[in-house]
Order: sequence, then structure tokens, then C-alpha cells
Amino acid sequence: MSQSRTQTVFGVGHPQARWMIVGEAPGEQEDLRGEPFVGPAGQLLDAMLRALALSRAAEGEPAQRVYIANTLKCRPPRNRNPAPEELQRCEPFLVRQIELVQPRIILAMGRFAVQALLRSSEPIGKLRGRVHRYQGVPLVVTYHPAYLLRNLPDKARAWDDLCLAAEVAERGGS
Repeated sequence: MSQSRTQTVFGVGHPQARWMIVGEAPGEQEDLRGEPFVGPAGQLLDAMLRALALSRAAEGEPAQRVYIANTLKCRPPRNRNPAPEELQRCEPFLVRQIELVQPRIILAMGRFAVQALLRSSEPIGKLRGRVHRYQGVPLVVTYHPAYLLRNLPDKARAWDDLCLAAEVAERGGS
């Protein structure tokens, strides 16, 4: 898979952010820029974060900082879905990112992020709306912004998920 990428897309944001957002895999625009969540899905994510006074920018108050990463660090050929062995190969990098950032809350966005972090094949609709744990860190499941662009009615559910994550982060992860 790494042969098909332009560059590795590790993550962006402050290394001591309180929030960590985990997406799925870099798309074409992410591969070209070397940054996760760019393009229309990234613009939607940034708007969602702004609504909660959060930012991927490295500056700002600690409570407003977000670190964004993907389960895969390289773009799958032709933007296909990640293969299980690819997710497995990249998992140590994501685990280490989480260890280094030490977030108060993880927001898993999209099916492959949820499957990788929770080891669950249940649909997002069944997993969202409650707090899970990943290695002791509270984790909230929500829809991927690219999905929300195609399924506008689920934006309200995603907003509920973000509010739940904000509530957990505010409580200090408890």
C-alpha cells in the first residue's frame, strides 16, 4: 500500500491536546497535503470543532486543542476501503500516538476507526450515544464527516455525539 502514496499522513494538532480525533484513512487530498481531514470532509470537521471552541491548530488554550490522526497512515490505492491487514500494520503507530498525546477523550469517526479501536463490527448507529473505553481513555463513536456530507439527517446525531464527547472531556475523562 505504501507504494501508492505520495506521503505518509501521521497526524496534525497539538501533541498534548485534550481531544484526539481518529479517522479512517487518507484520501487523495490528504495524501497530497500530508494532513488528515482536508477537503470538504475536513471543512465540515473544522466547522464542527469550531462550534465547540476547538481547533486543530497547535496554538490556543489546552482545553481547545485537538490532535487528529487516522487508523491508516497511507492512502489505500484508488481510495478503496482499508484491508484488515493494513489496519493491523498501522495499528502500532496509532497506539503510540495515543500514548504520546494522552488525550482526555477520543472521538472515533467512521466505521474503520471504530473497528480498529473498539474491535467491534457493530454498526456505528448501535455504538454511538454512549461512552466506550480504549486503553482506559473514554471514547465516543460518531459518523465520519464524509458520510455526513452524503447523509445530512445524521448531522444532528453527530452533533449529539460531539456534545457527549465535550461533556466527558470537561469532566476530565471520567
